[in-house]
Amino acid sequence: MVTPIVTLTNGVEIPQVGLGVFLMTDEEETVWALKHALKVGYRHFDTAAVYGNEAVLGQTLKDAGIAREELFLTSKVWNDMQGYEKTKQAFLESLEKLQTDYLDLYLIHWHGPYVKDTWRAMEELYQAGKVKAIGVSNFSINHLEAMKEYATIMPMVNQVETHPYFPQDELRAYLEKENIRHESWGPLSQGKSDLLLHPLLAEIGEKYGKTPAQIVLRWHIDRGSIVIPKSVNPGRIHENFELFDFKLNDEDLAAIAKINLETRYGRDPENTGFEW
Repeated sequence: MVTPIVTLTNGVEIPQVGLGVFLMTDEEETVWALKHALKVGYRHFDTAAVYGNEAVLGQTLKDAGIAREELFLTSKVWNDMQGYEKTKQAFLESLEKLQTDYLDLYLIHWHGPYVKDTWRAMEELYQAGKVKAIGVSNFSINHLEAMKEYATIMPMVNQVETHPYFPQDELRAYLEKENIRHESWGPLSQGKSDLLLHPLLAEIGEKYGKTPAQIVLRWHIDRGSIVIPKSVNPGRIHENFELFDFKLNDEDLAAIAKINLETRYGRDPENTGFEW
């Protein structure tokens, strides 16, 4: 089964469904999950320096023997490595751990005080062909508007918390207007809510013969978002990829829109609380 493709503003193609590896810290479990994902058909993998699993991901992909051009690899620069020189160093460290000579997408993990120098380094990495696309994660409309004052290349992707309880409608409309692709992390609300127990999702799922989780992930797809569900469970890894044989209709999407709680379960990008 092949995932649909989303085309970024520069023409780079990204599989619309990928595997997020956030919180995958047990090496044996991570390898098993990655091998199963590859067998199912995943070719898009989203990691970050702070996750501590770039090396495991890199080695597992190398051992799988899949051609590099068939894979889409995303990583992110963490807060303590932001700034011009540090960002370039962090990028090289990620390349080494992932055992690759380029990334498909590189993101600033969180907005911070060194964002201008960090972005300048990322623009140079992009212009040098070391990364095929650059973007940001957890950036608000205010952050993106401010970038227009210093960026010569605007982000191609903004990866943000998004799920039916927090659909990010205002930000999503802004991203569409600015030709920045919306990528959803925590697409199932990270297990921090009763989202998957909502009777509406069960009702819609029954109509299509799908689980509530599959209905939510299809909701992301039908809204045009890139989505990176995380799981180490083989059954759920498979389930999260069985999304391409049905489509939600307008009535379904309108009904799901009504369960919005405007509830964020992760950090607020406008008030991260990080020590820099």
